[in-house]
Amino acid sequence: MVAALTPHADALALAGMDDAVFARWVALLEQRTGVVVAPQRKPFLVSAVRARMREVGHGNFVQYLEHISAPGAGAVEWATLVDRLTVHETRFFRHPPSFELIRQRWLPERMAAGSSTLHAWSVGCASGEEAWSLAMVLHQGLLGHGGKQHFGVTASDVSAAAVASARTAQYPRARLEEIPALYRADYVEMQGEAAFTLIASLRKRVAFARVNLLEAAAAPLQRLNLIFCQNVLIYFSRERRRELLDGLAGLLEPHGLLLIGPGEITGWSHPALTRVAWQGTLAYQRRS
Repeated sequence: MVAALTPHADALALAGMDDAVFARWVALLEQRTGVVVAPQRKPFLVSAVRARMREVGHGNFVQYLEHISAPGAGAVEWATLVDRLTVHETRFFRHPPSFELIRQRWLPERMAAGSSTLHAWSVGCASGEEAWSLAMVLHQGLLGHGGKQHFGVTASDVSAAAVASARTAQYPRARLEEIPALYRADYVEMQGEAAFTLIASLRKRVAFARVNLLEAAAAPLQRLNLIFCQNVLIYFSRERRRELLDGLAGLLEPHGLLLIGPGEITGWSHPALTRVAWQGTLAYQRRS
């Protein structure tokens, strides 16, 4: 049950967040999630935190910060707040050139080399559209080469609510237009007039998990052949982006592919990776 705010508490909640308190919130978020909240994003942070404070009956930003910093009930409340602060906006086939690189070049080359298994990771999957898009591309591509290769997609997000939503594979009918006709006919099932899902055989290929990217090294993600990490790094500092990418590079199998959102990093390289030339993409492949 949500506690009701007293008039006094409500007045405090409306008082605002001064720069010193804002700095404490920024430090906590970066420490626990790696996400950096720039000064110009302060109104968003204040609005989101304040809305949650109203729901649970907290009227002071400092006291609420101390509450979520504590173990036990504070950890539960922290998980809920992270869901509010995490941006979940995404769509199917959000960056077409990256999917075309997989479909037209990387997957055929992999099949020609005789590889028998494929494990992909969708990093920061939000409500699942990216993961399902990957699964459609991989499934159709493998069918085109005899379907002899087994594959799976692990999709992760820091938000438990986003992961729960993605796992349902249920989307409003209006989102159908995002899926190219090439895939729509084979992988979409209507759920009445207003919604659709993905076919059962595709849903079996994707597993969802709550993973904090800062703790990815401790997650059971190894021997990865494809890492799709787009629209995630933009929330981290430049130094942290390089650290995260170095970690992702270490998870790739030989000839594995790392796809990053164009413009999310500049000047980064890794001794085990080679930049892949494909128009409109930022991609790296691990050498043998």
